[in-house]
Amino acid sequence: MPGRLGPRPLPLHLMAAGLTWTSSRNALPLWNNGSLPWKGDLAERAENLRQSLNQSLGQKPQKPQKRGTDAEPASSAAEDFAAAVEKEVARRMGVLLQGIEAYRRHPYRRNLVEPPVIWSEGSTRVLDYGALAGVAEDAVPLLVVPSLINRAYVLDLTAERSFLRWLADQGLRPLLVDWGRPAAAERAFTLTDYIVGRLERALDFVLQEHRPPPLAMGYCMGGLLALGLAARRQADLQGLVLLATPWDFHAENAPHSRLAASTLPLAAPLLEVMGEMPVDLLQALFASLDPHMVVRKFLAFAKLDPASSKADNFVALEDWLNDGVPLAAPVARECLGRWYGDNAAAKGQWLLAGTPVDPGKVTLPSLCVIPAQDRIVPPASALALAEALPNVETASPSVGHIGMVVSGQARGTVWEPMLGWINAQAAGNRADKA
Repeated sequence: MPGRLGPRPLPLHLMAAGLTWTSSRNALPLWNNGSLPWKGDLAERAENLRQSLNQSLGQKPQKPQKRGTDAEPASSAAEDFAAAVEKEVARRMGVLLQGIEAYRRHPYRRNLVEPPVIWSEGSTRVLDYGALAGVAEDAVPLLVVPSLINRAYVLDLTAERSFLRWLADQGLRPLLVDWGRPAAAERAFTLTDYIVGRLERALDFVLQEHRPPPLAMGYCMGGLLALGLAARRQADLQGLVLLATPWDFHAENAPHSRLAASTLPLAAPLLEVMGEMPVDLLQALFASLDPHMVVRKFLAFAKLDPASSKADNFVALEDWLNDGVPLAAPVARECLGRWYGDNAAAKGQWLLAGTPVDPGKVTLPSLCVIPAQDRIVPPASALALAEALPNVETASPSVGHIGMVVSGQARGTVWEPMLGWINAQAAGNRADKA
């Protein structure tokens, strides 16, 4: 079995853990004498803890000395506590490495049968999940558009947690746009090339091969691509479903968005030489949202029974997270510079083929699913898009960004309500035509 590389980028995660834990040791003298600065209400809590600990250590009994020997001075309570901190640092690092090694050695491998490819161009394919379930010829097509960064199979992660296979089992025909890994041609692509070129030609094929016309569904960055498609071709679509789709990139966390944009000048030589933004650099940007999330995950994974279904689910998701693809250099410049840096989408300055993408002109029936616990796309960012669409319904399930498509709660909180909405739109369209 091929070895795993994750969690990527591994040096970054190890450094985050090491610096955090060793800083506890280095800050201990300052904390003991009360000179370590704390923010806000943490100052009082830290001082109470310091006094309580010092009082406890001061009451520690001294070690008895043997008669007739040169007595060695007993270790002070402060030294013992410092040694305990050192021991805890080593223990945590050991558990973290144990969790990483357990992940890398885990026997789970994804082995789902892939749906047939019904259209392709360059590295882009359209996969027909309806064919796996044998859906009817007149089943409602659903053109599913994922992000350009992460692999599309998060929507088909495992047999038990496959969003697309579940939709097909309910009688829809999900048609997944799998962008693939950028080859030489795609490394020169802009967002216009992907949307006006690849995505529109995929839609043309679907319109020729399937009736009725499809709904478009986009997930995360894919939601923006689907919106761009709808802005240009809404007459050829039944509706629009947007899952955790950002719009106002400065909502809730503008400093982080500007920080992401500030990496462009640093990455410029790399983009120029390689023609793409590497996966590890993209992963580092995601990690900056919560630098210790990966550390917490693998500390917890080290405690799991490797033969449990929970461990299998962890490995399946982690394999997907570490299986990202590079981003074409022009797209990276647009996304980081224009979306994150300039907030061009929310300002009406995002252009496709020279025309602004204006959600106010997209009158298609639309559904915006905005996860309440989303830490990747702040709910306020996605809500800004919902407020700009004139014919929209919203849902705010209590799940996270990835949990909305793979968690145990996803079916009841996201999939089933969304299916009801899609079926209602399809029934309304059939009634109008009748």
